[in-house]
Amino acid sequence: MNLSFDRSGFVDAGSITGNIRTDIRYYSGNNFVGQRIDGYRSPLALLTEEAAKQLKNAADCLKEKGFGLVIFDAYRPQKAVDCFVRWAKDENDNKKKMLYYPDVDKSELFSLGFISAHSSHSRGSTVDLSLYDLESGKDVDMGSGFDFFGEISHSDCKSLITDKQFENRQILRKAMTEAGFLPLQEEWWHFTLENEPYPDMYFDFDII
Repeated sequence: MNLSFDRSGFVDAGSITGNIRTDIRYYSGNNFVGQRIDGYRSPLALLTEEAAKQLKNAADCLKEKGFGLVIFDAYRPQKAVDCFVRWAKDENDNKKKMLYYPDVDKSELFSLGFISAHSSHSRGSTVDLSLYDLESGKDVDMGSGFDFFGEISHSDCKSLITDKQFENRQILRKAMTEAGFLPLQEEWWHFTLENEPYPDMYFDFDII
């Protein structure tokens, strides 16, 4: 694995346009581990300059439809991924099970694709996000919460959610794919820039 600590090609995606707000879950304890994750020293959504530019295009498109974007996670240091791996291997730590993986055994998180030793987030051009309504300011109902480990979070899931929830997912997906991002089948919130600038490089500088 090629590892870099060079942050020069990254920008704060949360400040590129007015209809993007951030809710960086791994900076707080509001996540499946239940505590702040290694490397998250500030609640910033960092992305490569190229990914941030395309994300602004998606945000501008959604603004015309009355939506804004909520970013849950963007660049993720490799040390944070390592933290997730250690947590996943600790069979005794299940304090967040009922909130995030009630129907999945923790030992299955690797095989189901929810936890991995390497993440596209660490390459700097992947973002986890959802929609909010610009008029009301309320989060849009997507059928499952961010980082819920289960079939209901699959981007093509229709049987476990309502037609409206699926429609909301499609609004997000359409805006992101038209802006040059690729979706992830297991997670409706996860998108990676197709022409990412560092496809073979993983970064490990802290978010500050």
